[in-house]
Amino acid sequence: MPLIRSSLFAFVLVLITPLYALIALLSSPLPPHQRYRLIGGWTTIAMWFIRHLLGIRHRVIGAENLPDQVSVVLCKHQSAWETIALQRILPPICFVLKRELFRLPFFGWGLARMPNIGIDRAAGKDALAQVVEQGRARLDEGFWVVVFPEGTRVAPGTTRRYKPGGAWLASHTGVPVVPIAHNAGTFWRRNAFVKTPGEVVVSVGPAIDTDGLNTDEINRRAEAWIEAEMRRLFPADYPEAAA
Repeated sequence: MPLIRSSLFAFVLVLITPLYALIALLSSPLPPHQRYRLIGGWTTIAMWFIRHLLGIRHRVIGAENLPDQVSVVLCKHQSAWETIALQRILPPICFVLKRELFRLPFFGWGLARMPNIGIDRAAGKDALAQVVEQGRARLDEGFWVVVFPEGTRVAPGTTRRYKPGGAWLASHTGVPVVPIAHNAGTFWRRNAFVKTPGEVVVSVGPAIDTDGLNTDEINRRAEAWIEAEMRRLFPADYPEAAA
């Protein structure tokens, strides 16, 4: 049954993605927030099928921790699920992405016309400058900036080094950092075609006031909260923590 449901879901995406790619192209002259609402219809449809066809529900805890101002979000990255769901959970957002994703047919056209930040990951320190320059502009436009500090999707129970890009942006703009932990990879594994039903728990941590903190300290505090929360909520993924 999960295979059939996953196949039907893939078929739905094949149907709706070209349509929204066309909408994205036609919306180019519109202001950023209007484009966001129009193109974001794709995520609304996708989330409906994720819940009712794939059987992947979600529950948010800690929503009261979301500040009343634009922020930088540092989020655990386990699957494609969070890139879709966060657009429905959070205020208007943009993602920091590798620039080559914008060149993907159909899907990339939509990404390029959303307020996303495309960076050249081979640019080293210049990539940080790109994040700050474009990130500051997006924050000024009223978009939250979502960064996956581990840089790639990681399997449940694993951790990669937290890169400083998101913390660097927060330290240079003075906005709060919101850490987020979740277990989406349990049901939507990296590069797996078959998705399994279940409940994704999304935990929003207390906002980190970045005033007076340097990049390393912001990054350290966000990592400490996210990794501790992962082990608290999902101990089965971290048997060494329970030992």
